[in-house]
Amino acid sequence: MKKVVIIGGGYAGIYALRELVKNKKIKITLIDKHTYHNLQPEVYDLIANKSNFADVTIDLTTLCLGFNHHHLEYKNLKVRKIDQVANKIYTEEEEIVEFDYLIMAAGTRTFFPPSIPGLNNADDIKKLHRAITFKQSFEQQLFKKIRDEAKQCEDTKIVVVGAGLSGVEIAAEMAYYSNKFFERGNFSCDNLKISLISSSVTILPGLSQQLISISQERLKSLGIKIITSTKLTKVEDGYCYFSNGTKINHSFVIFTGGIEASTITAELEDVAKNGRGQIIVNEYLQTDKYENIFAIGDIAEIRNAKGEIMPPNVTVARISGTDAGKNVSNMISGKKMIKSNPKLDGILIALGGKYAAGDLFGLVTVKGRIAYAIKKYVFSSYSKPLLKLIKVGYNKLKKL
Repeated sequence: MKKVVIIGGGYAGIYALRELVKNKKIKITLIDKHTYHNLQPEVYDLIANKSNFADVTIDLTTLCLGFNHHHLEYKNLKVRKIDQVANKIYTEEEEIVEFDYLIMAAGTRTFFPPSIPGLNNADDIKKLHRAITFKQSFEQQLFKKIRDEAKQCEDTKIVVVGAGLSGVEIAAEMAYYSNKFFERGNFSCDNLKISLISSSVTILPGLSQQLISISQERLKSLGIKIITSTKLTKVEDGYCYFSNGTKINHSFVIFTGGIEASTITAELEDVAKNGRGQIIVNEYLQTDKYENIFAIGDIAEIRNAKGEIMPPNVTVARISGTDAGKNVSNMISGKKMIKSNPKLDGILIALGGKYAAGDLFGLVTVKGRIAYAIKKYVFSSYSKPLLKLIKVGYNKLKKL
């Protein structure tokens, strides 16, 4: 029986798994150092108290049980070494996992440039545990403001560095949440100030001017100060220092700058990678040296049929994960593999509350509640099948 191992239970890894479980005659092992699948787009809702921990996670143990595959197992392990010649994975827990086929889906992490002193103290809310810690610290700060408002009303200043999708969405959700918080409680000390910093000449670089304009208008209506063409140079003593010679006092610094591949890619020493550590794959999503090792989602540099590098996002994770799952099954069955040609369906940006903006298939621009409804529908179409599976898995677990 062929052994297929997936490292990483993120979006790409789950899509690969959903495809592989169709083959009941293979052994599948899902490895992840976390016990849950993080629904990253919903984490900002968690911080803004629109959802709770259970809403933004999928339990991997019950998910795997729910697939009803007799040779599927989930292992909560931390990978330390990959021997691509012997086809063995060594873990921190000293367990060795063997494979015939390996799918790398460990994702990326926020890149903190070492050239910026003090940046390591910034909040990285892409990591769920860091997001929860930030949420708690932020709420404690709000409580302190209310507790002391009769005596003093100090400013709470949040600096969001990086004005791509993540930076814009977290800034918008926090501004909306804090505005509603003070309005609902009729609190007088409502001087929370959020600055959004972009090193580019605009926010959301690379998107259409129409989407940028809609987003800017919305952010400004929420009271967010947008600063462009400015780079962070140093963080210290409660201040952020910038390339234009200015400094901003801060209570919190959220860094949403660039990304780099998971450190696990370093274990594949002789496999081609780009400057961000992402594994370079061919049209079948295989590494350049080992045809039995695939890389998908954010951890890979994936190109479409035109040779264009695709940006890391959920759509590319879905397509690459599904295609890799099919190709592994095809290799095992002796069938012809398929070429992966990811195409973006569009983009949707959450802009606080029940307001969003989006570009659909490059044809239609939407904004407001209708864009928000579309965004929630897209998320629901992914999460609902998984929620059904973990319910099935949970019921199985209770019967054991």
